[in-house]
Amino acid sequence: MIYIGTAGFSYQDWKGYFYPRDQDKRYMLEYYSSRFPVVEVNSTWHALPSPRTIHSMARRTPRDFQFIVKAYQGLTHKYEDNEEDFRRFLEVIRPLEDYGKLACVLAQFPWGFKNTPESRDYLRRFRELLPDRELVVEFRNEGWITGETMDLLRGLGMGFCCVDEPRLRGLVKPHVFLTSNIGYVRFHGRNYEAWWDRNRESWERYDYLYNEDELREWVPGILELDREAERTYAIFNNHYRGKAPHNAVMLASLLPPERVVPLGAGGGQPMSWEV
Repeated sequence: MIYIGTAGFSYQDWKGYFYPRDQDKRYMLEYYSSRFPVVEVNSTWHALPSPRTIHSMARRTPRDFQFIVKAYQGLTHKYEDNEEDFRRFLEVIRPLEDYGKLACVLAQFPWGFKNTPESRDYLRRFRELLPDRELVVEFRNEGWITGETMDLLRGLGMGFCCVDEPRLRGLVKPHVFLTSNIGYVRFHGRNYEAWWDRNRESWERYDYLYNEDELREWVPGILELDREAERTYAIFNNHYRGKAPHNAVMLASLLPPERVVPLGAGGGQPMSWEV
């Protein structure tokens, strides 16, 4: 089955686009989880919350709701003397495991994490320090896209994150690979002008609204992943002003309904959209 959701949910600028204009921030998760079956928690990359906070999130969502947790930056951007970061991260995700709501851990490595023997060794170490967890790896550098890399991920039981992002030199192209029992596609938008511009605000990189033709390009690949994977996730990170949930609903409409975990409140009723 294909799970469709967004990267994050607690955005004030989604009010009036996804949330009602008077939405109380304290109950955004309840509103979101009544409309999508999965969310990717990105805030864990910046700082590790308390296990109590994660426990509250698990408790306040429907029984079958799933969380994808982005690995803390100490795991993906620091490659030595970080065993304590791994230990703390395991403590944070434990409540989700206890509730049976942890879909997987997403490890997004930076562009500067290049395909070298040292980096490949670090992937092996990463797996050793997070044993028995479902892991998905997102590379930002196209140099990783080799048969050797896919064999390494398969051997480690780590999934490959397919990405849609600006097709700029050095960035990962829209490849479709399955290296574990999880298929994963992450949509960052195609904002070419803002991607490398350091004079722009960080949110401007993700200010992009896909049209149907652009999303339809991914339908064959997503269905290919879904034929072989145990679960497939399609996550939208083009979050500015509610573009992510808008495109998530759009993608669901382009896929065979029997292959998609239903969106919407009330037992899978179609989700309405107001822009």
